[in-house]
Amino acid sequence: MTSNAKRPTNWKAAAPAPLPGPTFAAQQSLPKLPVPELSETLARLKDTLKPIAWSREEYDAVEKKIDAFAAGLGPELQNRLKARAQETGRQHWLEEWWDDLGYLGYRDSVVINVSYYYGFDDHPSHLKQTAAARAAALARGAMLFRQQYKNGQVAPEATREGPLCMDTWRWMFDCCRIPGLEGLDWSTTYAKQGDDGTSGHIVVLRKGRVWKIDAWQNGHLLSVAELEKQFEAIYNGTTHEYPGIGQLTASNRDMWAKNYALLHKEPNNAKILEEIHSSAFVVCLDTEKPSNLLEHSRMLWHGAVTGEGQNAVLGLRNRWVDKPVQFIVFDNGKAGIMGEHSVMDGTPTATMCDRVLDLIASPSFDQGTDSTGSVQQPTPLDWTISPAVDSAVEDARKEALALVETQTMNIERTPYGKAAIKAFGVSPDGWAQMIVQLAYARLLKSSGQKRQGGTYEAATTRKFLKGRTEAIRVVSEESDAWVESMDQPHASHDTRLSLFKAAVKKHGGWARMAGNGLGVDRHLLGLKLTKREGEELPSLYADPVYNRSNNWVLSTSAIFSKHFHPYGWGEVVPEGFGVAYVTGYDDFLQYTVTSRKEMPNKQFCNEIEKAAQDLYALHAEASVPRATL
Repeated sequence: MTSNAKRPTNWKAAAPAPLPGPTFAAQQSLPKLPVPELSETLARLKDTLKPIAWSREEYDAVEKKIDAFAAGLGPELQNRLKARAQETGRQHWLEEWWDDLGYLGYRDSVVINVSYYYGFDDHPSHLKQTAAARAAALARGAMLFRQQYKNGQVAPEATREGPLCMDTWRWMFDCCRIPGLEGLDWSTTYAKQGDDGTSGHIVVLRKGRVWKIDAWQNGHLLSVAELEKQFEAIYNGTTHEYPGIGQLTASNRDMWAKNYALLHKEPNNAKILEEIHSSAFVVCLDTEKPSNLLEHSRMLWHGAVTGEGQNAVLGLRNRWVDKPVQFIVFDNGKAGIMGEHSVMDGTPTATMCDRVLDLIASPSFDQGTDSTGSVQQPTPLDWTISPAVDSAVEDARKEALALVETQTMNIERTPYGKAAIKAFGVSPDGWAQMIVQLAYARLLKSSGQKRQGGTYEAATTRKFLKGRTEAIRVVSEESDAWVESMDQPHASHDTRLSLFKAAVKKHGGWARMAGNGLGVDRHLLGLKLTKREGEELPSLYADPVYNRSNNWVLSTSAIFSKHFHPYGWGEVVPEGFGVAYVTGYDDFLQYTVTSRKEMPNKQFCNEIEKAAQDLYALHAEASVPRATL
């Protein structure tokens, strides 16, 4: 029964690898994450800061600080970082720092601020079309996939360049994040070395009530039909609302840690916590029926809100946001996933969902056979609610409601997609990013504002052992030059097209460098963290241009599955936007834009729509012979 009083020193090593097989076969051949050369990082930094500075004087000042860093403490910090990277037994110089600074030491709610979601396409038409049937198919499909993973038979992720690190897959099943009382969280795992996946249970939430389904019984994985009966029993056995303990998980992490300890003191509650933590995954059976893409997205993002004020009921009562995998099934059969981000990024869960949904959609999907013996029915796990716990739940409900009510979301789709962009000979990702740059510049211009920060695009560094992500700094002198030309009446078509090509080329180059572990941001973070007590922090780290450059007013990323339409997360700074985009469909690009309500979210989406039209027109004109113009 996991106490949250003190984080185990070896928590990260506790999750076992699967049995020998293809899944982890390439791990030991993966290279280590490099420490970039200091001179190269500082040269790239200068390049990225030019379009961020508000004046020549500002840029000159930060350039002098970069040069002073290079001539002063920088080389010593670089030597320390290289020494850290070479330490015996250390596989990744950034790993522990990034775990804690990026995620586990973060104390605001992970809902909105960190968690992400994917929404699935409709249940295959040849399968039974009820919410219970959908939940049953997802549960069996995911348990089959989990078994395949544990036996080392999941095909490893890879790109054209080679295999990707599979290390974070150790944290996909049978584990949970723990809110630490000492200000640092961690994950606990119940996976066992050598486990072949022929056991395990699922936790199900319905109207705030917790249920346990033993998916494996007597060495037999329940069939879809048997699981459907289990879910129907849960629907029928949850006739009213139950205390929304799940809302506690959406609180500020320090508050959740305090309330976790309060829950854990009661033996019955401690047992329920253990059942949740050790479950293969969670299935949330939500009462709502999203009717469109926007509703589906918002309900996956943070749960529905029904009613107002004291009477408001939150979908978050039906979540356990510390679980890395929560499948969500609505009463009309719509479905998706909410992901916990701390020890696993979105690409592994996207791959898992994609393969599970492929499995279910296949005519050869193994729906299983019914057991020959009796089947144990799902078990309700009802909390012991003391007055203190009841008060904590109500406070958490109010806090979560206030958080959700700060947010807005809009979704924009273009009338063309990957097919047209590739026909123009352009990278869809570069194209999609330039639309965002043009739209945001026009948004700022309309309000008379200067740029307040940079654009973050996530690049995976999983080509390296234990690699996770690096920042692609999208804003460049080249992108700014193209953006400016698009609204200059006297700029020629050829000039605009030439500037666009230069901007996309620059973006592609920076993306490749980031993916090769040669970005700016993680390296500068590592250098800063090697500073010793008593040493003065180099003035570069306090410079306004440098700090503006990593104030991510646009937090962007792309992911694709033929099974996903809803996809997104929240903004990362109060004055910013979260921009989740999809470039994989032939006939449209999709942008999901999140922000606080006071931000001009809809106006930004309108600018994205116009920028997409203008960019298409720029290339369509170029494809028409000049004699016909």
